[in-house]
Amino acid sequence: MIEVQCLASGSSGNCYRITDGESPLLLDCGIPWRQIQQDLNFQASALSGILVSHEHMDHCRAVKNAVRSGVTCYASKETAEALGVSGHRVKIVRQLEQFRIDLWTVLPFDTVHDAAGSIGFLLAHKRGDKLLYLTDTAYCKYRFKGLTHILVEANYSLDILRQNVIDGSVPTELKNRLLKTHMGLETVKGFLRANDLGRVREIWLLHLSSENSNSARFKREIQALTGKMVYVAGEAGGA
Repeated sequence: MIEVQCLASGSSGNCYRITDGESPLLLDCGIPWRQIQQDLNFQASALSGILVSHEHMDHCRAVKNAVRSGVTCYASKETAEALGVSGHRVKIVRQLEQFRIDLWTVLPFDTVHDAAGSIGFLLAHKRGDKLLYLTDTAYCKYRFKGLTHILVEANYSLDILRQNVIDGSVPTELKNRLLKTHMGLETVKGFLRANDLGRVREIWLLHLSSENSNSARFKREIQALTGKMVYVAGEAGGA
């Protein structure tokens, strides 16, 4: 059984811990290493690794300190180069080439974002669970079978975003960037409809914008669409 814990979610930082009870991993590490250590009860050395999606600081802030502390980080060549990290604790991964971490088989795949070499991850566990981590992408061109856990970005809703542009609280330039680089609620719904949800036990909505989303509405609408247990990352009770 996979357990998911949200350490941070949003533009100020993203970091999620997943574990099978034996081999804990972090999905991104966009908060200070000291905070991660505290959140993990100073047992960060027990991590089997950190999977890094891309170079933006809200997803990789702690990489250098993690590597210095002896934790292995997995990232694309472009991400590692952008961060200036190397050495035996930095493992370069390639899109659509599987690799193993203990009982996990990990498949990186390309995402649509304004960062070179940005990737998502499909993690299959030897015991049968299958987890998808999909964040900071305008959409996903892949389809997945047999998922049990879905962690997916739901950054904004078009109607909220457009109203904020009209009100002047969101610049048009930011709206245009979000549309090209982040996944909105409407796109998430289309993605979920297009995929096999038969085995899904949990859906986690990630990286909600503080201005352009509504967590209660997003949770309600995804639950109504899927009939699954839905958590909003960062909310009380969803960590």
